[in-house]
Amino acid sequence: MKFRRQPREEEGVNLTPLIDVVFILLLFFMVSTTFTKETHLSVDLPEAVGEPSTETQEQLDVVISAQGHFSVNGHSLVNNKVETLKSALEKLSQGNTKLPLSITADANTPHQFVVTAMDAAGQLGFVQLSITSRQPDPETE
Repeated sequence: MKFRRQPREEEGVNLTPLIDVVFILLLFFMVSTTFTKETHLSVDLPEAVGEPSTETQEQLDVVISAQGHFSVNGHSLVNNKVETLKSALEKLSQGNTKLPLSITADANTPHQFVVTAMDAAGQLGFVQLSITSRQPDPETE
């Protein structure tokens, strides 16, 4: 007696649940990821002749853009008020007013913003204050 072979269905891996899990993981990582906004102020330094400083110790850097926006050690401040600048300096210095403080201002920054930064540093008791500049280009002299 000859039996007929039953057609066999090919057994395979069902990819639908795998794809669902991958999409859920993708959504989870997209929603839970925090995107950091790099806020670097572009600053065109004024020119000055002199020897560059070779300080390597820890210091505070206040950067002032041409529009008067403050940044302390690379962290942009929410506004350009003296109270905000003072609280940022207190937080980053942890009360150590012996740290050197460097003010870097754009060449087109209104003088008031530089004075505001110096005043905030003086009110907090910082005494080692320096203002940065760049060497003049020889071809523009």
